[in-house]
Amino acid sequence: MSNKNIKSTIISLAIVVVLFGGLIWLSRRSPSTDAEQENVKSANTGILAAEELSFDFGTVSMAKGKVSHVFKLKNGSDKPAMISKVYTSCMCTEATLTHGDPSAGSGQVKKFGPFGMPGHGIASKINDVVNAGDEVGVEAVFDPAAHGPASVGKIDRVVFVETESGLPLQLKFSAVVTP
Repeated sequence: MSNKNIKSTIISLAIVVVLFGGLIWLSRRSPSTDAEQENVKSANTGILAAEELSFDFGTVSMAKGKVSHVFKLKNGSDKPAMISKVYTSCMCTEATLTHGDPSAGSGQVKKFGPFGMPGHGIASKINDVVNAGDEVGVEAVFDPAAHGPASVGKIDRVVFVETESGLPLQLKFSAVVTP
C-alpha cells in the first residue's frame, strides 16, 4: 500500500470519527431543557387519578367465560387532560374507554376500543379530552380461556392509560384461574 493510500484512508477515517462524534454531541439532551419541557407539559395538562389502582377478581373459571371490571378515572385538576392511548399487558385482556354518562342530560357517551396488547389488534390512538372535574371509565375484560387449559393459577394483568402528563397510569387486576 502506498503512502498516498494510507494518508487518504487515515483522513477518511478521521472524517467519519468527527462526523459520528458530532452527531452524538448534537443528539444529546440538556437536563435543564428536559426539566423545562416537563414543567411546561405538566402546567398545560390535567392529571387523571383512579379511584382504585388494582382489583382482584378472586377465583375465575375458564368454563364460565370472560369477566370485567370498570376502573373510574377523574380529572381532579383545573386543566383538561388528554388521553392519548389505552393498551393492555396481555392479549387475554381488552380495555374500552367510556366517556360520558347516559343518565346525564345530554345522554351522549363516547366509547373508544376495545383495545388490547400492542401488536395484537387495533392501534389505540384516542386523543380524548377529559375536562376538569370529568370522569371516564376504563372497562377491563379478561378472558381466562385465552391461553388454553394449561394456563391455570394466579395471573396479574395491567391496563395502561397514557396521557400527555407523563408516565402511563397502570390499572392492575389479578385473578386465580381454574378450569
